Amino acid sequence: MSNELRTRAVVGVVLICVALGALFAGGFPFWLLLVIAGVLMQGEWADLIGVSQENRKLAMYAVSVPLAILCPYAAGVSWLAFGLAAAAFFFIALVGRSMKLALGVPYICVPVMALLFLRAQTPNAYGLLLALWAMGLVWATDIGAYFAGRSIGGPKLAPRVSPSKTWSGLGGGVLAALVVGFLLYRFAGLPIQLAAASGLLAVAAQLGDLLESWMKRRAGVKDSGTLLPGHGGVMDRLDGVVAAAPLAALCYLLLVLP
Repeated sequence: MSNELRTRAVVGVVLICVALGALFAGGFPFWLLLVIAGVLMQGEWADLIGVSQENRKLAMYAVSVPLAILCPYAAGVSWLAFGLAAAAFFFIALVGRSMKLALGVPYICVPVMALLFLRAQTPNAYGLLLALWAMGLVWATDIGAYFAGRSIGGPKLAPRVSPSKTWSGLGGGVLAALVVGFLLYRFAGLPIQLAAASGLLAVAAQLGDLLESWMKRRAGVKDSGTLLPGHGGVMDRLDGVVAAAPLAALCYLLLVLP
C-alpha cells in the first residue's frame, strides 16, 4: 500500500469514527461537529468562487451566527434559526457585495438544520435511526456508485462536469441506497415510506456531488481544500450529505409525520 493510500485510509477511518461518535452522542456533540464543518465549508465555498480574504472571513463569521443559535441549549432548530440564516444571507450579499458568496449560507445551514431536526426526534433511538439513515445512505451511494462504475462502466453521466461518473455508477448508488434503506426498515424499524424514498435520496446525493464538481471545475482546482489529507476539503466529504439531508427531512415531514 502506497503512503498516499495509507494516509487516505487512516484519515477516512478517523473521520468515520468521529462522525459516528458525534451522531450516537447526539445533542451538543453532534451540533458542535456540524457547526465546525459548516464554518469550514463556508470558507471553502468562498475560496471556490474566488472572493477576497476579507469577504471570506466576513462570510465565515456571518454563517456562524445562525449555526450557533442551533445549539440545543439555545433555540435549536426553530424559526429564529431560519430568520438568522436569512439575515446572514442578506448581510453577506449586501456587505460583501456578492450573491454567489451569500448562497453559501443556505448551502450550509439548510442541511445542518435538517440533520439536527432528524436527530432530535424522540425517542432518542428513533432520532438516531433517522439521522443515521440520512447520512448512511450517502455513504452507501458513494460505495455503490464507485464499484458499479468501475465494474460496469458505460456512458458518462455528466462528462463536462465529472468525467469519471457514469450512468451505471448512478444506478449502483441508487441500488445500494435502497438496500440500506430496506435493511434499516427490516431490522431497525425505519418507516417503510422512508426506506422506499432511499433511491430518491441517492439521486440527490449524486446531484450534490456534481454541483461541487462543477464549482471545482470552474475554479480550476481538484479539491475544495487541503484540510483532510488524502480527502481534500470538508465540502469534498459532505457534498452528497448537503443535498440528501434536506430531502430526507422533507420526506420525513411529508410521508411520516402526518
